[in-house]
Amino acid sequence: MNGTETGAKKRVVIVGGGFAGAYAAQALERTLRGRDDVELLLFCRENYTVFQPMLPEVISGTIGLTDVVTPLRRMLKRTHVHVREIESIDVANKTVSVAAGFRPHAHVQPYDHLVLAPGTVTDFRGLTGLPEHALPFKNLADALELRSRVIRALEEADVEGDDPELRRQLLTFVVAGGGFSGVEVVAELNDFVRHVAKLYRRIDPREIRVVLVHAQDRILPEMKPKLGAFAQKILRRAGVELMLGYRLHAATGESAVLAGPEGRVHVPTKTLVSTIPASPHPLVDSLALPKTKNGRLIVDGTLRVKEHDDVWALGDCASVPTRDGSPCPPTAQHATRQAKLVAENIAAALAGDGPLRTFDFKGLGKMGSLGRRKAVAEIFGLSISGFLAWFLWRTIYLAKMPGWGRRLKVATSWTLDLFLEPELVELRLGGAGGAVHEHFEPGQKVFSEGELGDRVYILLSGRAEVVRRQIDGGGGGEQTVAVLGPGECFGEMALLESAPRNATIRCVEPMTVLSIPKREFGLLAANVPGLRASFEQVNARRLAQGAVQ
Repeated sequence: MNGTETGAKKRVVIVGGGFAGAYAAQALERTLRGRDDVELLLFCRENYTVFQPMLPEVISGTIGLTDVVTPLRRMLKRTHVHVREIESIDVANKTVSVAAGFRPHAHVQPYDHLVLAPGTVTDFRGLTGLPEHALPFKNLADALELRSRVIRALEEADVEGDDPELRRQLLTFVVAGGGFSGVEVVAELNDFVRHVAKLYRRIDPREIRVVLVHAQDRILPEMKPKLGAFAQKILRRAGVELMLGYRLHAATGESAVLAGPEGRVHVPTKTLVSTIPASPHPLVDSLALPKTKNGRLIVDGTLRVKEHDDVWALGDCASVPTRDGSPCPPTAQHATRQAKLVAENIAAALAGDGPLRTFDFKGLGKMGSLGRRKAVAEIFGLSISGFLAWFLWRTIYLAKMPGWGRRLKVATSWTLDLFLEPELVELRLGGAGGAVHEHFEPGQKVFSEGELGDRVYILLSGRAEVVRRQIDGGGGGEQTVAVLGPGECFGEMALLESAPRNATIRCVEPMTVLSIPKREFGLLAANVPGLRASFEQVNARRLAQGAVQ
């Protein structure tokens, strides 16, 4: 039961710990200062909020890993922070159901007012191979994973000197999306890779290829064409290859598949970053609340969800109307001002003492870093580029960081970065990976004859051919000995017998496989009765047909 029904404290529940949610809680604390009859609860996945504009700098280590985050418990003194995900919301009964923690018991919280600010998520649905092979860039874990992947690629390229194709894949870095996020990521990644590559004796800097893919004819479409053209010139001068008019169509473990004016193009790479697309949070998607065609919650100028006086929404998950009726852009400067407004309106609604205010903010400008002490900016209608824009970018964002301690740390890191070399430490925090899905395109090899066995594969969709080299009287050619279809597995006997692969598996039709690492497969074979015998029987039948181990 809610506070209104019981006579207890009124409760405001905030969902989401990003810019919008965290700043809404902070604004509510200030607005409701002195009122002991209101309780604030914030539900979020992490116990910190990320300062998104500086997230790309984690790639190069320009600033410390934790310097881009602020602990919510330090930022919010009066709010009860619950590091739990919301599983469902019952708008009719005004309750939220919370995911279980260490003990799997029901956890339901009633509310008087609900503030929805879960933001958006990276959604690769419908994009073949991207969930398995593309790296998103939305949070701190994504930035750390990308940094580790880049360093790992350089380390491997320095070792793999006998396979030119593999070296091309390892030394090619592809970023999809030419908006602010994609441009800042590719600029930081490019500067970092080219700088630290000098430490690898077997890597020629001319082998490094950094590619930015964008579906439109120019990058940074949010800015004036002149600034977009300047950004393109700066990136090209720094060594970034721009593939304009191309969109990311699919991905494999060895290439990014692009669709463009000349049809499909395969860019060999082991590092693919996608800053698009962003979709509404699944929680918002599940709510029976009014939404736009793109899934954002429909709110009025006061930030109330349409037809619901006790539900509010702001940030990326909401379609907030501006004075001219167009939707408000999903930027940090708009989110923080929406947070202040929603706090004032909830306070007014709780007190019942007057009309609510409407959102009216046009934005102060836009800024984007291009690396190497250059940036582009539109501030109060003025177009600025180069070093001055970069200086303004750092100054303004430094001032907006929450907490003087955080600002001092970042300013110190920036100063030391002028004199010290970037760190080259690879952090592997995830441990050994388990079974994963992998996507393959026609002509791509899953593995080659003679390679050591390291994984077992189960074919889920598509087709593959089993190919062997002809030795006796074959002229050194290849012979297709079998074709595999959905439901069939391959590669297991090379692991069970600790023998090299005795055939090549090549994709015939676009296919998805379940890939199981050697360690996990070994545990299954050792502990599941009859599993090894079953595989040996399958292998005996294949040998009779000339198939694969």
